[in-house]
Amino acid sequence: MHIQHVEIGNFRKLQSVRVDFADETTVFVGANNSGKTSAMVALRHFLVDRTDFSINDFTLSNWAKLDALGASWEKPVAGDAEPGFDWDAVLPHLDLWLNVPKEDLHHVQKILPTLDWAGAHIGVRLRYGPNDVQAFRQEYLTAKLAAADVLNATASIDGGDKTTVQLVEGFALWPRSMMDFLSLKLRALFEVRAYLLDPDKVVLPTNGIASPQALPVGSEPIEGDPLKKIIRIDEISAQRGFGLVTTSARSDDPNEEMKSRGGKKLSMQLRNYYIQHLDPFDQPEPKDIEALQALHEAQTAFGKRLESCFSTALKELEDIGYPGVTDPKLTITTCIQPIDGLNHASAVQYEVPTHLGAAGGAHRLPEDSNGLGYQNLVSIVFALMSFRDKWMKVGKAAKSGDVEGALIPPLHLVLVEEPEAHLHAQVQQVFIKQAYDVLRKHEKLKGSSDLRTQLVVSTHSSHIAHEADFASLRYFRRLPLKAIDGAVPLSCVVNLSETFGSEDETARFVRRYLKATHCDLFFADGAVLVEGPAERILVPHFVRNRSQYDFLKRCYVTWLEIGGSHAHRLKPLIEHLGLNTLIITDIDAKDADGKAVPPVRSTGLKARNETLKTWVPKEEGLDALLDAKPADLVLSDKAGFAVRVAYQQPIQATFLDGKPTEALANTFEDALVYENIKLFKSMNGTALLGRIRKSLDEAGNLGELAERLAADLAKGGKAEFAMELLCRAEIDKMVVPAYIDQGLLWLANQLKRKEEGVSGKVPVGAVSAGDKVVAAEVAE
Repeated sequence: MHIQHVEIGNFRKLQSVRVDFADETTVFVGANNSGKTSAMVALRHFLVDRTDFSINDFTLSNWAKLDALGASWEKPVAGDAEPGFDWDAVLPHLDLWLNVPKEDLHHVQKILPTLDWAGAHIGVRLRYGPNDVQAFRQEYLTAKLAAADVLNATASIDGGDKTTVQLVEGFALWPRSMMDFLSLKLRALFEVRAYLLDPDKVVLPTNGIASPQALPVGSEPIEGDPLKKIIRIDEISAQRGFGLVTTSARSDDPNEEMKSRGGKKLSMQLRNYYIQHLDPFDQPEPKDIEALQALHEAQTAFGKRLESCFSTALKELEDIGYPGVTDPKLTITTCIQPIDGLNHASAVQYEVPTHLGAAGGAHRLPEDSNGLGYQNLVSIVFALMSFRDKWMKVGKAAKSGDVEGALIPPLHLVLVEEPEAHLHAQVQQVFIKQAYDVLRKHEKLKGSSDLRTQLVVSTHSSHIAHEADFASLRYFRRLPLKAIDGAVPLSCVVNLSETFGSEDETARFVRRYLKATHCDLFFADGAVLVEGPAERILVPHFVRNRSQYDFLKRCYVTWLEIGGSHAHRLKPLIEHLGLNTLIITDIDAKDADGKAVPPVRSTGLKARNETLKTWVPKEEGLDALLDAKPADLVLSDKAGFAVRVAYQQPIQATFLDGKPTEALANTFEDALVYENIKLFKSMNGTALLGRIRKSLDEAGNLGELAERLAADLAKGGKAEFAMELLCRAEIDKMVVPAYIDQGLLWLANQLKRKEEGVSGKVPVGAVSAGDKVVAAEVAE
């Protein structure tokens, strides 16, 4: 048995999403503010702590609907008629779908959808709603009436004089609205209830948007917690409370110190582990007798010593009349508990390696003195071990007298939020590779299909995403704001197993390429795909040092070096992620024999570049590519993102005769030369830069220069050329090739429009002039 997927609705930014769970480890990725934390909090609220909801957990666009409900309750209704209201449309809910084989039928008897169930998915909706709608309505109306009575009493009597109270415009008493009422009364009036779902009504998401089924009218909730004996849930939150203890946080009670810091240090975890699994006083076993006897002997010896030490003081008390003749006599006894040895802030210490240190003379420092990264790693790993041992009832936990508590649920769900905090990149990669193995390191779990573990990790770390199986990634994508009143920013979830799960050539290439490049594509606002090393080195430098690209510098843009013959393989991934993408590539002209040649008009040449031929603009004729309009270079998707290609197009260059002449570049390097002929003629250099200077000096016209540059570039040295330019002051005077400049400005404008779309400044689906729209309608 395992969780197949969950559907989250009306919870914060997640109005309607499906999150598919991998069999072992699922990793949540996405840009900042994309909904990853919302998903983790939803899992926590519905599955772990069901009393921790607040009005801020309701999707903001639903507040107006609830306020309207309150307003309708305030209006007189004829007879007992009750205004209809769709609670499913506004109440936060989480639909949990289990994949249950027939052999696990006994675990799910109470949540079978039908008596003739033959083994399939079983769904349970956990919905946060009113305990009693009528009582809820009555309490709301009572509060509104009480506030109205106070405001209506605008006269007060003081010494027989009647004075009218002038109310300030806009002033109102609580509750001003339904949501204002719920801000104080939510937890008293609402609770999580469970409902059975129909497996035949499951609908696949469309463009990352889920379509959860509506509950039938009159659906009755399931009594109690239907998942209690099926799933054990543990979590590690992002706030783990490491660092130095402030003066105000210090306390004689180490447990209080831990609470004040809001975290769980290893010393506290060890104490908890000891109490649950190791305490010899809890149902003693033969192997505990030796320890208990030693404690008894120590307690007896210490008691005798205390009695001897306090005898003089107690005798003095008796001499002054206390205790009296009839009063009980004071005695002092001791009680030594093993847990006392761990009940202090320095219970866990780290031994410092000492050069040529004598045996037993090593230095030790308390837990707080170690690095935060090491503290965090040790704490997380030990927490995972503790979760596993609690699930497996290790040690004393197995001897619990509670029969119901002794049962082991068949499924263990572990939630870990942002484990990368304070961890070095390499340690992050080790963690994600080892975490699941730690959770399964028990004799009963090795190779077991009856007891399953599922780990869910949310992260901002490209290192963790890089090391995880890409098919396990769930990408949270921000959606642009809809052009309707009251709309708020929302997110959808993309299951990347649809991209990486297959074994076709494209999927294998993308998987291997991303592993090799270690990119941060899953966390970026936009992407730039560049043709080769020279572009990868120089174009980011242009962006950093040119004022016209200031907006791009504010954005999180990832740069990927991938040739035009392979960039088109990333198309499925780019479309799944919905990333605004600029492809900077080369036109790469070829003749009828497929030989690379300098571009020349009206000679039947074609482009060798697969991206231009198969993605955008889907054209290979050289003349058509040279004359392409801006609209032909852009594909705009209905989901609010676009892809643009930038390749060498005709420019006017001035060479020997001083007259502007059309220049046709074939690569980034010769395009850079054509835009900066005078500058390159003044530069001395070696290798490719030296060859370019020589060609500029010896060529008689642009046609001859094109042939010489093609021969120079064919000899290699492009990366060295870029590095040499990077070291020279002349680079800051260079003109950026027009096709790249236009592409970068387009990307900046696209990201700006996306930012404004998310904030509601422009309507969703708006496109710039010159964009080719793939689908005109807007996804609802």
